[in-house]
Amino acid sequence: MSSLKQKLVIVGNGMAPGRMLEHLFDASAEYDVTVFNAEPRVNYDRIMLSPVLAGDKTYEDIIIHTEDWYSSHGITLHMGEKVIGIDRAAKTVTSERDRVVHYDKLVIATGSNPFIIPCPGHQLEGVLAYRDLDDTQNMIAAANRGGRAVVIGGGLLGLEAAAGLKNQGMDVTVLHLMPTLMERQLDPAAGHLLQKALEDRGIDVRCQSNTKQILGDTEVTGVELDDGTVIDASLVVMAVGIRPNVQLAKDAGLEVNRGIVTDDHLRTSDPSIYTLGECAEVGGMVYGLVAPLYDMAKIVAADLAGHEVAGFKHVDTPTKLKVTGCDLYSVGQFGEGHEEIVLRDATRGSYKRLILDGNKIIGAVLYGDVVDGGWFNEMLKAGTDISDMRETIIFGQRHQGGGAFDEVAAAAAMSDDAEICGCNGISKGQIVTAINDQGLTTLDQVRAHTKASASCGTCTNLVACVMAATLGDAFEQKSVTPVCGCTDHGHGVVRETIKRAGLKSIQDVYQTLEWRSSEGCAKCRPAINYYLVSEWPGEYQDDQQSRFINERVHANIQKDGTYSVVPRMFGGLTTPDELRAIADVADKFDIPTVKVTGGQRIDLLGVKKEALIPVWDDLNKAGMISGAAYSKGLRTVKTCVGTDWCRFGTQDSTGLGVRLEKLLWGSWSPAKLKLAVSGCPRNCAESTCKDIGIVCVDSGYEILYGGAAGLHIQGTTKMCTVPTEEDVFEYVGALTQYYRETGFYLERIYKWADRLGYDAINDLIINDAEARKGFYERFLYSQKFAQIDPWAEFVSGKDAHEFTPMADIKLEAAE
Repeated sequence: MSSLKQKLVIVGNGMAPGRMLEHLFDASAEYDVTVFNAEPRVNYDRIMLSPVLAGDKTYEDIIIHTEDWYSSHGITLHMGEKVIGIDRAAKTVTSERDRVVHYDKLVIATGSNPFIIPCPGHQLEGVLAYRDLDDTQNMIAAANRGGRAVVIGGGLLGLEAAAGLKNQGMDVTVLHLMPTLMERQLDPAAGHLLQKALEDRGIDVRCQSNTKQILGDTEVTGVELDDGTVIDASLVVMAVGIRPNVQLAKDAGLEVNRGIVTDDHLRTSDPSIYTLGECAEVGGMVYGLVAPLYDMAKIVAADLAGHEVAGFKHVDTPTKLKVTGCDLYSVGQFGEGHEEIVLRDATRGSYKRLILDGNKIIGAVLYGDVVDGGWFNEMLKAGTDISDMRETIIFGQRHQGGGAFDEVAAAAAMSDDAEICGCNGISKGQIVTAINDQGLTTLDQVRAHTKASASCGTCTNLVACVMAATLGDAFEQKSVTPVCGCTDHGHGVVRETIKRAGLKSIQDVYQTLEWRSSEGCAKCRPAINYYLVSEWPGEYQDDQQSRFINERVHANIQKDGTYSVVPRMFGGLTTPDELRAIADVADKFDIPTVKVTGGQRIDLLGVKKEALIPVWDDLNKAGMISGAAYSKGLRTVKTCVGTDWCRFGTQDSTGLGVRLEKLLWGSWSPAKLKLAVSGCPRNCAESTCKDIGIVCVDSGYEILYGGAAGLHIQGTTKMCTVPTEEDVFEYVGALTQYYRETGFYLERIYKWADRLGYDAINDLIINDAEARKGFYERFLYSQKFAQIDPWAEFVSGKDAHEFTPMADIKLEAAE
């Protein structure tokens, strides 16, 4: 059958041709498809390169079509193979590897090339563009070496590059030729606010600056400006614009202007050849934003399938910046000479400007508060007469009419072609069709079938409103459990927003996520406090008043109102001096019960509240610190005697347990962590039911995790076997940090692993050495701030940083 199919060859494998293939297969069109991709990889979401650069996502997170997708659709994919020639008479394309492939229909989707300023020094090592994954990875590698980056260009890509490099730890200077940033998308007022916001983040922004030359012999050392200013730099990123990549089409004799000239159905001057994407010129215009490129994809697919479809029409596409903490939205015209309505709110740092032609919106510029951007754009496209709401329109959709604002009703009123997800070009109509045709009832299902809200996530609430308007009570909205009654947001949204928006205080979280209470509650405050501590170690000051009572007084409250005090005994080991100190404290403060715990420690039960400080003071004088039996962090590392005493022991399990506990003590985590080290497979320390367990074997150390032995009983899952103790530290530290960074507050490690998937966790920690070492390095960095005596300030009012009796433990354990 395949020999009867027409042969479709696609040159380029970006987002537009990928979307075109999806539409083509949806239409059940019969083609034998061959795709050439100059990049050595599959199709990925280029507009999400900024989160990859910033460290928020990985390449795997932004893949659109896996290799399995191509093979399942019978597509021949040539990765890392550039097409260098088209023979229109013979209807063949030739690749740089001398591969010749016949076509019946050809689609050219060669995209664009970055414009490199031809100033002296532009060919030095360390001068990069910012267009693809290779550029992104090169920038990340440069950031790991440190130094200063100079980004030339203050447009969308330049600012996203600057923010990403800053997030990676580099000093960053942005040079922009024009008086204000993003002058093509923003008016001067919004450009000024954007510049101030970036400067507040530590990015040096210099407008009206022209590059004279890039300095260095073989590598970049600096940038010299026209006015003689020299800026030291180890990296220069050119982000001054793009040019359609038309050379292949030009060499083939196709009509070329700025881009490859097409009719409104994306057909070139050769009826057998289509073009789409950034290389296409339609109606005298070329496009770089994703929405019009996806419109092109839909038209080409329909034409190839032989279906009637309307031709391409220009529609103003909103501009959004993917820089956390800098929310902006711009669409339409914003030049002078038209009536305007402006709202400035200095307190909230927001700016809104609507540009009117009579009683119709022709442009909108929003900075800070962008929630109504889509609503304004809808009225712009529809040519809505705003006479009746002229006095209140600038305040947004929520302030129209007399009743309470209904988000679901507003979503129901949107037109089917209203854009819902800008990252993936998904309209309301596409979501509604998918819901009805596929029987979708959950947000995750809609994401999987349409990709709406699957990228940056800012449209999640709007997608949910569309679903609620479409499904009514059948919408399974509670698939995400809110943190508490103060908000509708789940833990995932809170964690992601803190990270992406750079929120560094509890009140920042409440304001940004529009908490319904002024001070939160006993359920959400500890969770947010943990997320801030976890995300910003060393920057955010742990708020003791946002912790549970047990953590605030460093003891577990009992049913009679007294407390349980548990000193730490590393690995279950103690000394006669420690035992004497415990006995003396029990006698001195008339403590009624002294008990050995299941975690191999001694518990002083029945301590009165007024005795807590003096009890800890006496234990502290004996060199004993808190065992943190109350903490959302490391509790104990249980051990057996191992090779020192046991005839079956294969490794020094006691010593390893002590060293592990000294590495991990004081660490915060979403929920309590209990570890165990068993000296042999007989498992006397019960390693196979702990959060993390180590079983010593002849060949090394088995690392296990995800066990539980409380209300829920579950055995551990094996991660791997490693040969040395140093490997144990790295793997356990990396696993703990991954859990800390992605776990939800009060989510035990076994629940976390069930949610993320054991295979995915194992693959990341075992197979991705770079990721594992990155997690471990962040773990060690966080421990600098975690391994502070957690009750020193409680005892004596000292600064906790002044009292670190175990300050050198981490280094000792890591050596």
